[in-house]
Amino acid sequence: MTRALLLPWLPCGRPSVKAVVTAGLFATTLWNLKGFLHCFKVFREAPKQTEPLVVLVWEWPSKQVPNLSGDVCRELYGIAGCRLTVERQLLGRANVVVFPHTSLRPGKDNLPTKRPPGQSWVWVSLESPSNTKALARWNQTFNWVMTYRQDSDIFIPYGKLVPNQSATVNIPTKTSLVSWVVSNYHRTQKRAQVYKNLSRYLHVNIYGKANKKPLCNDCLLPTTSKSKFYLAFENSIHQDYITEKLWRNSLMAGTVPVVLGPPRANYEQFVPADSFIHVDDFGSLAELATFLKTMNSSRYRQFFAWQERFSVKLYDDWRERICTICTAYPSLPRDRVYPDLQSWFNA
Repeated sequence: MTRALLLPWLPCGRPSVKAVVTAGLFATTLWNLKGFLHCFKVFREAPKQTEPLVVLVWEWPSKQVPNLSGDVCRELYGIAGCRLTVERQLLGRANVVVFPHTSLRPGKDNLPTKRPPGQSWVWVSLESPSNTKALARWNQTFNWVMTYRQDSDIFIPYGKLVPNQSATVNIPTKTSLVSWVVSNYHRTQKRAQVYKNLSRYLHVNIYGKANKKPLCNDCLLPTTSKSKFYLAFENSIHQDYITEKLWRNSLMAGTVPVVLGPPRANYEQFVPADSFIHVDDFGSLAELATFLKTMNSSRYRQFFAWQERFSVKLYDDWRERICTICTAYPSLPRDRVYPDLQSWFNA
């Protein structure tokens, strides 16, 4: 009887260790090759964005249109493949068209009569719902929304804290207790009522058009920085509506914000809990006034602990805001249309 050649097998038909390892490596190689070929196929079949994304701003949100020539998104903000324009003749080539709400008011230009296939329209507003009218007429019009609300398709806050491990605590010299810069003052506003009652217990230095003491742009921070506290009172109370009154006029100036706006929990989504004072923290404005007037230097310094880890970044250039559309574009839904813009914004 001819003996079977069992190499490289061991008696009883059990495979050798070497054979097992060899077979495992072979199977792994085949599996990896299959995955590579699948990825190559997907990459080959995926549409390639070889041309820059063209973002047409129907009407620039600020009074003066800045320089948009060149690759401004990449040069200023490190966002590649994004072209901003206000040239309406490029409507047919635009991937995205941006409509600030101010351009939709009665008497302004209407929307384009035709929308090219695949083009997305964005509604933009940094105002609160209380100051944003006539939204119902734009139902079933916009694909995306771009606001200060965190649940927007493109989120554009007024500011944020960015990590800065080398930061040190810097508290400017103080010469007054409380200051407030206000331009649009109406007695019916909640902030006007709160100020009126608070002023019974302490003096507030008021600047701005409302008090006929306007401040130039370069004068604002040096002025508010001299006060220990700043009244960061919003003109209306809405979710996430936390404006430059907190970020620039107060935190960046190096003064402690006394805020009036959405609930404390909402503020704490943006800044540390020990970096501000909320009007709602007190049972009465008399208690708030006493707290401000009697605070010792050690307690006051605790409000600036955030400076050891963070710095304030302002979003005050519309070019940066518009450029973020290109960053968000790949993950935005292509089939969305807001059926009731007013209901969403007022929610």
